[in-house]
Amino acid sequence: MKILHISAECYPAAKAGGLGDVVGALPKYLRTAGASAAVIIPKYRVKWINNHQFEPVYQGVVRIHHGVVPFQIQREVGDTLGFPLFVAEIPGKFDRPGIYNDPGGWGYGDEVERYLSFQQAVLQWVAHSPGRPDVLHCHDHHTGLIPFMVKHCPEYRSLSRIPTVFTIHNGAYHGAFSWEKFYLLPLFDADARGLLDWANTISPLAAAVKCAWRVTTVSPSYLEELRYDSNGMEALFWHEQHKCVGILNGIDAQVWNPANDPYIASQLKDGNIDAFKGENKAALQQHFNFDAQPPVISFIGRLVMEKGADLIPDLIRKAMYSGMRASFLILGTGEGRIERDFDRLRNEFRGRVDARLEYNEGVAHQMYAGSDFLLMPSRVEPCGLNQMYAMRYGTMPIVRKVGGLKDSVPDIGEPNGLGRGIQFTHFDVDDAFKALYRGLETIFFHLEHFNKTRARNMQLDFSWERAAHNYIEIYRQLM
Repeated sequence: MKILHISAECYPAAKAGGLGDVVGALPKYLRTAGASAAVIIPKYRVKWINNHQFEPVYQGVVRIHHGVVPFQIQREVGDTLGFPLFVAEIPGKFDRPGIYNDPGGWGYGDEVERYLSFQQAVLQWVAHSPGRPDVLHCHDHHTGLIPFMVKHCPEYRSLSRIPTVFTIHNGAYHGAFSWEKFYLLPLFDADARGLLDWANTISPLAAAVKCAWRVTTVSPSYLEELRYDSNGMEALFWHEQHKCVGILNGIDAQVWNPANDPYIASQLKDGNIDAFKGENKAALQQHFNFDAQPPVISFIGRLVMEKGADLIPDLIRKAMYSGMRASFLILGTGEGRIERDFDRLRNEFRGRVDARLEYNEGVAHQMYAGSDFLLMPSRVEPCGLNQMYAMRYGTMPIVRKVGGLKDSVPDIGEPNGLGRGIQFTHFDVDDAFKALYRGLETIFFHLEHFNKTRARNMQLDFSWERAAHNYIEIYRQLM
């Protein structure tokens, strides 16, 4: 079977978040399991793409209202990612330095035209390719109109018998735009208008949920949450529940391997976890100013409300003023207000709190290897990968009981003895503080239990093999 993944991101070519990690890993494991998988993304002007060679395989034009947009589909020479990576070169649309935002952090104002041209370019290429894929696997709202277009646009109806799978990585973003822009769409069946509509807007996410042959989310718990809280789409997820399934993401065990990770100062040798953690904690002091004697609690990710980053400054202040023995490290970028809060914190508690307000893959790996705890107080977390990276590197997660965090990090207080970290339920400083206290208590008063949990976590299988087989079963059912 031949699977084509269509996405806005793919690690390491172009990544802004977890979507890129998933699309960069799943095809490799599908191929290992016997499927033929490829990926296509837009051709951004980002470092990885600029440094790799591509060769053209198809060219054409798409219509956007009265104009035409030329495009070229190119394939990476050598397939260095372990699978074929195709890019859509669309002059004037994606030849920019960022994925979603410019270098100043401002979003591009023509997202509707950009992703409409990308989706149509992909469908034109597929329609004219001699070896069509058996399944079109679309990811998030950027590709959400494809399941609609292959069914209801005469120009692409030749593809209507190809099954479509749509994966929701983050249902908070619908990609909706006004009906005043419907003229940008290709010609579609008049009686299909209702499939595009949600809340009096054209909603790519809603259209995909309605039209895709199968809909998946990135964890079982997140699928349940969407039925109760999906920014107004709750009724839609209830109505379409017969074709929805939650599959917990995996991580790329080749990239995230403490025994041979090139990003970290000291690799895991002979199973000596204490030496591994101690040496990497010391190496962290090359990147941050902090006291390495008490436990280190880190946050890695986007500094946005969705990730609960706005809760952390008050939580740290409460911890510091209560006399809690811990050091706090922050890595990430995001909302200016939250960044300024962390900037003030590192001056207010110099040597106990430090922050690097940037995206840095190498420093992130070092933090996973050198920290004792990873804090994830997310408001919403469809799956979450950071907690899996942390456990792989012997760092205990402290997480809010939501989405994929709930599925992957059972609490150490559960009676079955299979706990992996600390959970808290309510999104408030007091509940999060109690979780921090419980985590530190395991080190200061139950160190043997902490060490056993850490060692067991490092042996967990979070690889993509299981998830890949679940996806292959879905493809087989649809075919």
